[in-house]
Amino acid sequence: MGTPKVILFYAFAPLPDPDAVRLWQHTLASSLGLKGRVIISRHGINGTLGGDVLELKKYVKGLRSFAPFRGTDIKWSAGEALPDGSSALFPRLSVKVRDEIVTFGAVGELEVDADGVVGGAPRLTPEELHALVEREDVVFLDGRNSVEAQVGRFKGAVVPGVEATREFVDVLESGALDHLKDKTVVTYCTGGIRCEVLTPLMRNRGFTDVYQLDGGIARYGEAYGDDGLWEGSLYVFDARDTVEFSDHAAVVGRCDHCGTPTKDVVDCADGGCVRQMVRCPACATTDHRCDRPR
Repeated sequence: MGTPKVILFYAFAPLPDPDAVRLWQHTLASSLGLKGRVIISRHGINGTLGGDVLELKKYVKGLRSFAPFRGTDIKWSAGEALPDGSSALFPRLSVKVRDEIVTFGAVGELEVDADGVVGGAPRLTPEELHALVEREDVVFLDGRNSVEAQVGRFKGAVVPGVEATREFVDVLESGALDHLKDKTVVTYCTGGIRCEVLTPLMRNRGFTDVYQLDGGIARYGEAYGDDGLWEGSLYVFDARDTVEFSDHAAVVGRCDHCGTPTKDVVDCADGGCVRQMVRCPACATTDHRCDRPR
């Protein structure tokens, strides 16, 4: 048995037959004992998978054997294993076809060709980001949901405060971010995929000087850890909930009940409620509800 690992990946490419890709992906991942989530649409693929590192390497080789996914960037992180060697971070394998691989509600607006998203913003490596910050005023725009930003974010970032990605279009069209239209804006998200879609939506609405952080927070953390411009924990979409880049990560989250510093994110216990909240262990023990109207 090898070391348990988690991979995060996406690729934008035109897929004429997403259902055929789904069947292939399910067969490939299940044959290797992997668990996690893979989403496919006519625009490409988006996935997070966990399992034995040797099996994941076989999966990556298989994924990249398909021409549209040949250049897929893979981000690796530590995983956890159950006694049988399966992933402790994902309960099962899910491979689905959806209208979008990241749900902005902009199916008709997003354009994808063989080179990826059409009209997206230039990508900055972590090193290029630092160089840009040194030579001019930069505004960071968090391209994630509110709970994710509460536990970790770039210093001084603008956080739109959306509960779901699909709310971003309404925020852009409401004028709430119009004060950034004459600014140099760098968007960031977990692994980069949401910014691939967010930046062309922004440019279509008059934001002219926009960049995206290549590889997202995950890639930035690999380069600078907690010794750069990032503060706090990174929210992830598996059983870990949050991860840190070092042993000296700041705790920037605050319990929504008592205000105690915490990095913990919990699910609302009310049936049918899918909201999450930042809540310290003490308050979570006594109350697991979000206390907001539904």
